[in-house]
Amino acid sequence: MFGKKNKNTNTVHPSGNGSKPSALNTLVKGTTVEGNIRTESDIRIDGILLGDLHCAGKAIIGPSGEVKGDITCQSAVVEGQFEGKLAVAEILTLKETAVINGEANYDKLVVHQGAIINAAVRRNTTESTPSNNSKQKNKKVVNTEKEAVQV
Repeated sequence: MFGKKNKNTNTVHPSGNGSKPSALNTLVKGTTVEGNIRTESDIRIDGILLGDLHCAGKAIIGPSGEVKGDITCQSAVVEGQFEGKLAVAEILTLKETAVINGEANYDKLVVHQGAIINAAVRRNTTESTPSNNSKQKNKKVVNTEKEAVQV
């Protein structure tokens, strides 16, 4: 009524932290960044990043996106190209157009048919000294050409 201002209820929240509002960072197609990026919020990369990314939220590599460097994030969606070490605390999703080279660590993995994986893919473990048996269990074999995923 008097003196009240409308509050914007369309707030973007980083993945994994629903109480902290923030904006979505975007690196658009046609943009190249050489260097490291650190962000507390989600980021979408449709351009090229030649460097490391530390993201407290979700990292998205769009279909035209390319990252050559290491990524550390809460969750990740890869539709473009990635080369380096990918450390995901929660869910790693590899879409049909994804191409990853290097290493990927995750808690949960979703692989869509057509994704190309030329990487060591391992599930995160909380054990300080895993036995030989648990090391074998943590190895993942992903064969997207034959539509088979062994987790």
